[in-house]
Amino acid sequence: MVEQLLINNDGFYVPDANQLITEDDTPVDNFASAKQQRLLVGSLYSSLQNQTFLAEANVGIYHADKQPAIVPDVFLSLDVQTPANWWEKQNRCYMVWRFGKPPEVVIEIASNQEGEELGKKLQVYEQMRVSYYIVYDSTQQLGEKILRVYELRGRRYFETSETWLEQVGLGVTLWEGEFEGRQDTWLRWCYQDGTVLLTGDELAQQERQRTEQERQRAEQAEERAQLLADKLRAMGIDPETL
Repeated sequence: MVEQLLINNDGFYVPDANQLITEDDTPVDNFASAKQQRLLVGSLYSSLQNQTFLAEANVGIYHADKQPAIVPDVFLSLDVQTPANWWEKQNRCYMVWRFGKPPEVVIEIASNQEGEELGKKLQVYEQMRVSYYIVYDSTQQLGEKILRVYELRGRRYFETSETWLEQVGLGVTLWEGEFEGRQDTWLRWCYQDGTVLLTGDELAQQERQRTEQERQRAEQAEERAQLLADKLRAMGIDPETL
């Protein structure tokens, strides 16, 4: 196959998207990872509706010419959005040269010792200059640590105990609770005070609880008013004249 030479408006060479593999139909490897990915991506779109960003799971990232795509479990890229015509070949995956920047956060969910999360993948994300690389190892396949956070400082990753990602204004936390009918420990995004970003279902439940509380307060106020009216009538006072 003859590689085509493409030049962008700034005079720089960019790879021809038609020569790249944008999807290979590889399935998600397990149920747990699939749910965890939905939780991480879905809560961003539910809770950060006034911000511009792109978050996806199992979407390829091309970062350098003649290099294969890397497919993180989850990534977050700020101040960019999915192109309008996402079926065009050059818009089907995340090509760094088209978006103008790498994602700020990449998350890998370890499910075995074969994913190279602490080896090759770490090196690729470091070379790509992803600001934060997070490895969630809930079953401790890679060692004793369940959560590892790497921050890019200069040209190298440094592991940090800090789970607040200053450059993106979000943090990550381990959360015990139920998601999609499954009680477990989940990796979740959080605000600086530790409050987790809510999913659509959680926001709907929160709204239902607020509506119910308002209904109960209205009923209680009506009951108090009725009791007061009854007392006034017992005293020979017509409450309607007050």
